[in-house]
Amino acid sequence: MVLEYDGSNFCGWQSQPGGNTVQDAVEAALSEIAGEAIRVVTAGRTDAGVHAIYQVLHFDTRAERPMNAWVRGANALLPSGIALLWASPTADDFHARYCALERCYLYLLLNHPVRPGLHQHRVGWYHHPLRLESMQMGAQMLVGEHDFSAFRAAACQAKSPVRTLTKLEVTRVGNMVAFELRANAFLHHMVRNIVGCLVYVGKGKFRPDWIGKLLENGKRSEAAPTFSASGLYLAGVAYDARWKLPPFVEPPLTAIVPGTNRPAILTSWATSGGNPVAGATPEVRDICRFE
Repeated sequence: MVLEYDGSNFCGWQSQPGGNTVQDAVEAALSEIAGEAIRVVTAGRTDAGVHAIYQVLHFDTRAERPMNAWVRGANALLPSGIALLWASPTADDFHARYCALERCYLYLLLNHPVRPGLHQHRVGWYHHPLRLESMQMGAQMLVGEHDFSAFRAAACQAKSPVRTLTKLEVTRVGNMVAFELRANAFLHHMVRNIVGCLVYVGKGKFRPDWIGKLLENGKRSEAAPTFSASGLYLAGVAYDARWKLPPFVEPPLTAIVPGTNRPAILTSWATSGGNPVAGATPEVRDICRFE
């Protein structure tokens, strides 16, 4: 099964005592449809406040239902903010977590003097101008197989801090900065810690080569604070073609957060060469965006 969810009102994916979790809601709905207790396995656990555009899960059941009954029936029972998108029977040896080849995460950061109102739970926010080129340079130092000790949570339970990051792309659309990361697997808080460090580079606190130094020394205490969960999306999970899952396609930013450019009569910074001018006096513009 493939599902999407807005994690704003949930205590993360994983079931926990007294917690309002996505897993509990999904299992309750599927159990109602199946007429028996259902326990699901997912491709990746997301923290409180983190969203998913393309999350994959599997479960075992003796119940036989049409695929549309699983999807439509469960969606009729699921709370607002969670939706099943696709279902199909699969081989007995398929495992949503262990068969995954690659995960893709997307972090959306509103780079604007004024904090978001309508989308406060759907984007991160940073109010000082960020230099895109500096962040792109720092990002490329993280691509490849590395020890990511400096970028994982202190409570991370992974046996090894080594991960292979196959892609880290930083782009800007209007006021929105997007960080796309792909890896075989991620450590706890790895994406949010990377974003925090790249923001430090983008605002000029450190040079891009600081990212490489963090990789070398592996000290979490010398890295930037963990960025907020609100801008993080599990954007996709890749599998071998033999499992016949639909490929994930990343939607445009405007589909996730409509109106990536702020409306008129808001303050913005002067820009030069596509980047905000550091230290510039904010001014009023008809369209508030970085160009």
